Amino acid sequence: MNNPAYPLGHSEHELERLHIQARYMEPVTRQFFREAGVRAGMRVLDVGSGAGDAAFLTADLVGDAGEVIGADQVAAAVETATQRAKAKGLRNVSFRVGDPSELEFDRPFDAVVGRCVLLFQADAAAMVRRLVKHLSPGGIIVFHEPDWSDVRSFPPAPTYDACCRWVVEAFRRAGTDTNAAINLYRAFLGAGLPAPQMKKQTFIGFGAACTDWLKVAAGLAHTLLPKIEQFGLATATEVDVATLTQRLCDEVIANSHLIVGRPEIAAWSQL
Repeated sequence: MNNPAYPLGHSEHELERLHIQARYMEPVTRQFFREAGVRAGMRVLDVGSGAGDAAFLTADLVGDAGEVIGADQVAAAVETATQRAKAKGLRNVSFRVGDPSELEFDRPFDAVVGRCVLLFQADAAAMVRRLVKHLSPGGIIVFHEPDWSDVRSFPPAPTYDACCRWVVEAFRRAGTDTNAAINLYRAFLGAGLPAPQMKKQTFIGFGAACTDWLKVAAGLAHTLLPKIEQFGLATATEVDVATLTQRLCDEVIANSHLIVGRPEIAAWSQL
C-alpha cells in the first residue's frame, strides 16, 4: 500500500525481505484464511498485495474454480507480482494498480483478505468500511496483522532484544501502531461490522529452531535502518545489517535462549 506513513518503502531489498517474511508467515496465514472461510471456488480481493505472496496463497485456497485479484497502489510491486504469477503459471490470479478501497470492479467478491496492511493505515476503520462495499451479501473480510507487544527472550538475549526494540520504536515514531489485537478489533467495529472472531498465534522456540524468525526480525531492522538512525535509536555501526542475522543466530544458539517471537493476529467478520 502506498501510504504517506508507510516506513518500509519498496526497494529491491524490501521486496526480497517480503518474500522471506512471506515464507515464515505462510502456514499461519493459510490457517487463518481457512478458518475465516476462504474456500474453493471463491472470488477474492487481496488488499495491499505487494509482491503477491498472500494472493498466491489465497489462489491456492480457492483453486482453479476460484479467482483472486490483488490490488496495490505501487506500480513496481504490481509489476513484480504479475511477473511472478506468470512464472508460476497461475491463471486464477491477477493484479491491479490502485487503492483497493477505491477501485471499481465488474462484480462483487465473496471475500476480501489482507495481510500486514491495516497497521499502516491512518484510519483503518474507514478503509475497512470502504472495502466492505466490494463484498457480496454473506461475504467475509479477514485481515492478518503482526503484533509486537509480546516479543521477549529468556534469559535475556541482548542482540535479539535490541533488534526488536529498534523495530518497534522505529515503527512507533514513524506513526505505525503495532498493537494489532486492539487495532483490528477497533477497525472492524468502527467499520460497522459485527464483532470479529479473532485468533492469535505466536512463535516460541530456542536454538536453531529460531532461525526463520530471526531472519524476519533482522530483515525488518535492515529495511528500517534509515528510520532507526533518523530517530537516534542506534547507529548503522551498532545495527551492522551485514552481520545482524548471523549475530542473532549465533547468540541464540550458543546460549540456548528461549525466544518469543512476534504474535500473528487475525480478525474476520461475515456480512
